[in-house]
Amino acid sequence: MPTIRVLPHPDICPQGADFEAKAGATLCTGLLKAGVAIEHACDMVGACATCHVHVREGGAALTAPDDEENDQLDNAWGLDAQSRLACCVKVPAEDLVIELPRHTRNHAREN
Repeated sequence: MPTIRVLPHPDICPQGADFEAKAGATLCTGLLKAGVAIEHACDMVGACATCHVHVREGGAALTAPDDEENDQLDNAWGLDAQSRLACCVKVPAEDLVIELPRHTRNHAREN
């Protein structure tokens, strides 16, 4: 199984994380199962951009974002060329390195 490395984030994942994820599963599901409390206000249907991540390594192994994902990414804070929605990314057979953005467009975080 591929390994997902999450770079340290001061609030969500201060120590960073490394975990294995099932290829073909969504990245958001893998993050949540590994205890990384990534936001997903639309319940992982690609309609909100709160699960925005930066794919720092391994992005070449991912399928390109579709039009709906690109439309939602326009609403994400801190967008860059490596930005993706974790609910739309299918874990590839290769390892990934993920960075969580410092901010989100979600105004109210649920615990």
